[in-house]
Amino acid sequence: MRKTILLYLMLFAAASCQAQDKQETRQPARHVGGPCEGCEALHEFGDKQLSPTDTLTGFHPNAKNKLKLTGTVYLPDGKTPARDVILYIYHTDSTGIYPKRGNESGWARRHGYLRGWTRTGADGRYTFYTTRPGTYPSRDEPAHIHVTVKEPDKNEYYLDDFLFEDDPLLTPEVRNARPGRGGSGIVTLQRQGDLLVANRDITLGLHIPDYTP
Repeated sequence: MRKTILLYLMLFAAASCQAQDKQETRQPARHVGGPCEGCEALHEFGDKQLSPTDTLTGFHPNAKNKLKLTGTVYLPDGKTPARDVILYIYHTDSTGIYPKRGNESGWARRHGYLRGWTRTGADGRYTFYTTRPGTYPSRDEPAHIHVTVKEPDKNEYYLDDFLFEDDPLLTPEVRNARPGRGGSGIVTLQRQGDLLVANRDITLGLHIPDYTP
C-alpha cells in the first residue's frame, strides 16, 4: 500500500512539473521597444539554420560595392557579449529600390529579397556580407540598412538603421534626430581589398523604451 501511494505521489509530482514547464514555455516574450511595424519579418527565415554569418543575395565576386557589416552585440552592461541574439537586416539595391522577383510572400513583398539573418554565438559576433545600398530615387533621406533584433526572452524590436558617414544626405539635422537605439548606427567604411567594411557594436536596451535587463 505504501509503495502504491509513493508511486502515485511521484507520478503526480512529475505531471505537475511537466505542466508547469509547458505553461512557462507558453508565456509570451516580454514586450519592449514600442510599436514595430514589419518587425515580425525577423521570423521569416523558415528552415534556415541561423549562424553568426550570413551572405545576402547579390554578394558575388563581380558585385560592385561589396559590403561587410560586422560587430559585437553586448548585453546592457556594454561589456558582456550577448549570445543567441537574432539580427535581421534588409535594404535597397544600388538604384535605391527594394528589388523583388515577383513571387515574394510575407514581408518580402515590401522588403524585397536583399535581406538576411544572423544569430550570435558566445562571443556576440555577427557578420553580414552584402552590397552597399543606394539612396531612394526621391533622395529624401540617406541610404540605409534596416535592422531588427530579437533577444531570447523579449519580442523583436528595431534599432537605428545603418547609415554611412560619407553620405552627403547625412546632414546635422538627420544626425540629431536619431534616437541611438542600440547605439549609433552611423558607420565609417574602410576599404579592405575589394570589400567595404563597416563595424558596428550594438548594446542591447540602449535607449529602448520599456527595456529592463
